[in-house]
Amino acid sequence: MWSRSPLVIGRDREVAELTRAIDACRVSRGGAVFLVGEPGIGKSRLASEAAGIAFAAGVRVLRGRGTTIGPIVPFRPLTEALLRLFRSGQPPDDPALGPYRPILGRLIPDLQQPDTGGGGDSLVVLGEAVLRLLTVAGRPDGCLLVLEDLHHADAETLAIVEYLTDNLVDLPVLLIGTIRDEPCAARDLARSATQRHAASIVMLNRLGPDYVTQLAASCLDSDPAGLPDEVVTRLIEDSAGIPFIIEEVLHQLVSDGVLAKSTAGWQVVGTMRTDVPEAVLSGVIDRVEQLGPQGNMLLSVAAVLGDRFPLTVVGEVTRLDQRSMLSHLRAAVAAQLVAPDETSPDWYAFRHPLTADALRASLAPADRAEYSRRAADAVKALHPELPGEWCQLVATLQADAGDVQSAAKLYAEAGRRALTDGASESSVKLLDRANALLQSESSAESKAEILETLLYALAEAGEIDRARMLVETLDDLGGSGIGPIPRAALHTRLAQVYNLAGLWTEGMEQVQAARDVLGPQAAEEHTAPIDAVAANLMWQGGGGNRSEKAEWLARRAIAAAERANLSTVLCDAWQVVGGVARERSLEESSACFRRALQYAEDERLPIWRVYALNALAGNDWLATGDRTGLERAIEEAQRVGAVTIGYAIQGNLAADAVLRGDFAKTAELVEQSKQDLIRLRLSSHVRYLLMVQATLAAHQGKRAEMEDVLAEFAEWRDEYPQELPLILGFARTFCALLEENRTLAREELVKMLKATQDVPSMFQLAGRHGLYLLLSVLDGDAGWAEYEESAATVQSTMRWNRQFVGLAKAVLLGRDGRPEDATAAALVAQEDAAIYEMVSHLVLRLAAEAGIADGWGEPISWLRRAEEYFHQLSVAPVSSACRSLLRHAGASVKQRRTGMDKVPDDLRAIGVTVREHEVLQLLRERLTNKAIANRLHISPRTVEKHVASLIMKAEVADRMELSDFAASAYDETR
Repeated sequence: MWSRSPLVIGRDREVAELTRAIDACRVSRGGAVFLVGEPGIGKSRLASEAAGIAFAAGVRVLRGRGTTIGPIVPFRPLTEALLRLFRSGQPPDDPALGPYRPILGRLIPDLQQPDTGGGGDSLVVLGEAVLRLLTVAGRPDGCLLVLEDLHHADAETLAIVEYLTDNLVDLPVLLIGTIRDEPCAARDLARSATQRHAASIVMLNRLGPDYVTQLAASCLDSDPAGLPDEVVTRLIEDSAGIPFIIEEVLHQLVSDGVLAKSTAGWQVVGTMRTDVPEAVLSGVIDRVEQLGPQGNMLLSVAAVLGDRFPLTVVGEVTRLDQRSMLSHLRAAVAAQLVAPDETSPDWYAFRHPLTADALRASLAPADRAEYSRRAADAVKALHPELPGEWCQLVATLQADAGDVQSAAKLYAEAGRRALTDGASESSVKLLDRANALLQSESSAESKAEILETLLYALAEAGEIDRARMLVETLDDLGGSGIGPIPRAALHTRLAQVYNLAGLWTEGMEQVQAARDVLGPQAAEEHTAPIDAVAANLMWQGGGGNRSEKAEWLARRAIAAAERANLSTVLCDAWQVVGGVARERSLEESSACFRRALQYAEDERLPIWRVYALNALAGNDWLATGDRTGLERAIEEAQRVGAVTIGYAIQGNLAADAVLRGDFAKTAELVEQSKQDLIRLRLSSHVRYLLMVQATLAAHQGKRAEMEDVLAEFAEWRDEYPQELPLILGFARTFCALLEENRTLAREELVKMLKATQDVPSMFQLAGRHGLYLLLSVLDGDAGWAEYEESAATVQSTMRWNRQFVGLAKAVLLGRDGRPEDATAAALVAQEDAAIYEMVSHLVLRLAAEAGIADGWGEPISWLRRAEEYFHQLSVAPVSSACRSLLRHAGASVKQRRTGMDKVPDDLRAIGVTVREHEVLQLLRERLTNKAIANRLHISPRTVEKHVASLIMKAEVADRMELSDFAASAYDETR
């Protein structure tokens, strides 16, 4: 019997649309198409047709599908599809995957890394990893990703599908998804994507009478005109235009001998029955019964397992010998009830979900419970550890068998595994199922254990409000026999949730509740995690003696955790101590971070190791300005696939570049990361990078550009953005100074002081410990007392701050009539400032006023160097102030040509200065920096800076493109 029509009938428009999408994908104009319709309408058939078209065109085809085995199988459709890339023995290995390869290990076993201990990266990062892998797979002829039955997919799969949908433009990737037209998250996703023009929906309607006839004729390999009228009429009336039912009814007619083929064509033999099942359910049952009792039992057991089923498990449950089982299975395949699952050896699948639904509905409750029990036992015997989806399958089977306690435990275990894999939403659903099954008082201990994990999952899933509602659940458990240890663990977990949400007061309330439950005689292995989370809450939440209390708690947690061998508590607590210690000694702080590093390495916790390396590198950078450690840390983050912290480290390197005055490199680093971070929706990282970008504009005196970036920052800010003090201290203050508006600069710093009054010391360089002192001393508002107070802090020893503190000392010494000491102090400050090019010139311009007034230092030399630098930087207010001070001091002043009338209008519009105009003209001749310097009588270093500035202003990639730009620009002005 024909399995189905070899042709796609009645879908010409849909096939044409999919063909256009495939052609667009081949030229890197990717997108997403969702095929939506009711069960049996032909979604999978149309997706298969698209796959065939793509394959014939040389497009790589990857296919995966959702499943009804168990309640949830995180990432199953994606894993099934992507594994096809690795079965060939030549897996994709492209530099574009970079640090995302380890992250793909969550989906592809071949790429799995040792347990990182970090809980996995966000789903957005995983989505980016999948996107990059598909892009690599799509070279050179495109890639088609077909994901069927998305209505069965888990929340995490849908989150990645949504991410892909939003980011396939300009990539050689086409996504086709099939979704039932019924209320579900997948259909909502498709509609939302269509509304924002990120995807298109193809609605599959029922076939009209003509198409029903054509489909039947195609199935029977006949001419439509040759079909008996009564058969056509019955198909039209009973199928409702649904292709699956058309094929099923037709199959039944032929199987029953009612429709037979003779030399004259297809004819009706005898009388056609009128009791055709409305949804073909009874027809399915009739066909199954024709397989005999053993065949019926085989398929009934298979249906209990789901739409797909493993043959080994079915064999164990039915106890059929291999020959009998295969014989009945071949009969079921011939009857078009089941088919081999192409993606998994030893697995078969029902031809349509309605078939499995019909078989399950036909089973008596007692039979279904017995089959479920035996199937659960069989799976446990074959797979004792219940890896992967087996755990959820057995949980479902045990629940159907009435073994509620065992089912709840396995749902909870599946939930923990999903959480470890980063599938927090699936974890919440599985743990909810486990929690719902445990209603009796006798299961209070198990329920408490489940709730502890559920709290963590809710926090990871961002459902903070729901996690807070579980406080009432804890109260309900109070009189149900739950022991103090699991109850305290619940309160501790909830405190961690509040810490993540920034609700420090409520978090400390949960800490106190945990302590009250345990009592004063509790074992330290149970109190150590409480102390660790309390230390974090105290450190983050502020309040009187914040540092002292946080460190005391953290050290008590460390002492207990060392005796109980609680490695993650040790890593966490030492990080807190190291952060607190930064307020008094960088050496002590680094020693703490080295302890955390040692525990991470001993216990093989790669993510904790990267965090410790980053903290150590940060201390080195603060002390000396050396960025080598940061560069090593980012290499390690990329090696282990720690993408999120890798972006954080790259943000710190961008901050280092802008403070050094290396504006070209800063712009390059921002450009490298910004769009990726926005696409990944890593809000805090985006805000930090925007802070760096605003600082980049501010340090060049470009207020309008700075305000544009800060307007973008406002779109990403939360209620209390941690980057705000840095914006005030790095961007707004320096922009005001470059405008020669010292009053405004001090006002911005006062705002920064208020913003950092009662928060952890995460803003050591924002101005509190250096720049504010210098400006106050210059204005006469601070003296030796304020200097000594500031110089006594560890923050004043950090290299960025030392340049300001040192010059403040020089100014005070000069005022005291000690010019030689003042000059010596200024020389030391200049050495500290040597790596910060723009700022070193700016502060010497500020200090020059005091040097001229009190007769110390080399103010004339300082002013001339600063005037030249800021003239080249096109910061007119500072260069003009330098010339004015030089005149006031009786020194000669270099005459500056305006010459702007010689600069073409188009170049003036993008900010090209007179000197840059001269350099750009010579670039047409492809001269070296040294040759240009000789022509213009300036240094090669100055030429290099002009070239870097011109590359930014012309928005070209490199010097070669800039030369082409110059040739074009001046040719057009002739």
